[in-house]
Parts: sequence; structure tokens; C-alpha cells
Amino acid sequence: MITLALSKGRIFEETLPMLAAAGIEVTEDPEKSRKLILATSQPGVRVVLVRASDVPTYVQWGGADLGVTGFDTLLEHGSAGLYLPLDLKIAACRMSVAARADFDYASAVRQGARLKVATKFVGIARDFFATKGVHVDLIKLYGSMELAPLTGLADAIVDIVSTGNTLRANHLVEVEPIMDISARLVVNQAALKLKREPIRRIIDAFAATVSASQPSEAATPAASQ
Repeated sequence: MITLALSKGRIFEETLPMLAAAGIEVTEDPEKSRKLILATSQPGVRVVLVRASDVPTYVQWGGADLGVTGFDTLLEHGSAGLYLPLDLKIAACRMSVAARADFDYASAVRQGARLKVATKFVGIARDFFATKGVHVDLIKLYGSMELAPLTGLADAIVDIVSTGNTLRANHLVEVEPIMDISARLVVNQAALKLKREPIRRIIDAFAATVSASQPSEAATPAASQ
């Protein structure tokens, strides 16, 4: 049995075409079912639904053989015991610093002020501000990040940004990008040895789908003779 860990939502939906390329169809809609283990068209493959932040843990400790998770989650969790064969180029977004539109972030950073920053990505935020030589007090939150600057809890936030609509709706602006984020395929290293052929077939199918989705490079015109 091959077990694939996925989280509901965007990653699940954008992984389906890759599974289809591997000849695997999930037989139930997770939005309409209360089941946490979903069967597929392949008797030897199943999908387990877990929180996005738990995908690396399930794969690392053998609760799943492989999974799909955001690069941000991997950076926070660490990749010990995981094989990372592919950037799947899906669920693309970015990690950014955001603040109230009336907060002079650039001046605060330049003058060496100590910032209060709210985030659930504490490790990423700590490393980012450390490289800039900026002193920060990090406040860990698990949701509704945009409230922190609005209530005075923090000067800024570090969070995932996709369209930016939620920031704009709450009168916040991106003040500094940190990194681009996309989803990665993660594989349990022991499972790859014990179940090499079926897992390798899935990896190869995913890789072919990623390659096909990328724009081909234009041929370089030959030099005139």
C-alpha cells in the first residue's frame, strides 16, 4: 500500500492532475466526505487528509510514504528524514512582510528600531530579519494575522500572500518580499527503498506533468553565415 498525504484546498486540487497522469483517481470529494482516508482507482494507493503543517511529520515518521506540502512548511518543519525530489510548481504564492499603510516600515528598519512582528512562520521570520540585522520581537499567531497590526499587537506581520486581496481589505500593504513559495513532493527515505518501483512511478509521472506545464524555451536563432 502506498499512502499519499495531502491537505484539503488548493494543494489537493492542484495535485489531482498529477495523480491522473500517474493513472490514479481519488474516488471521493474531500469537501463532501468526512473520511480522512480516501480510496483511489488504484487498489494499492490511498490518500490521507491531514493539516498542511502536518504533512512533513506524517511522511517523516512513516504515517505516509509521500506527500505534497508548501516550501514554507518545509522550512519551518525541517527536512530531516525526507527526500525532496520535485518542486511541483503548484500552489504558487510568496512570503512577505506586511504592515499598515501608514506605518513607515522602511524608516523603522533603517533606523534600527526594534520591531514587533506577528507570524506563524517564526523560523523563517527570525532568519530573514537576522540577515538584515534588524532586531525583532516575534509573536506567534495561528490565524487572522492581519489583525495584529490593526490592534497594535504588532508593527508588521510575516505571512503568505497570494492575491493580496485580504491585505488590501484590511488596509495593509506588502512592504518587503521574503521569498517565492510553491509546493514540493516529499518522500519518506525508508519507503523509497522498500517500495521503490511504485513510488518511482509516481515521482516520474509528477515530473513529466511539471515539465509539460513549463513553457518551452524558444530556440536560439542560428547565426547567419
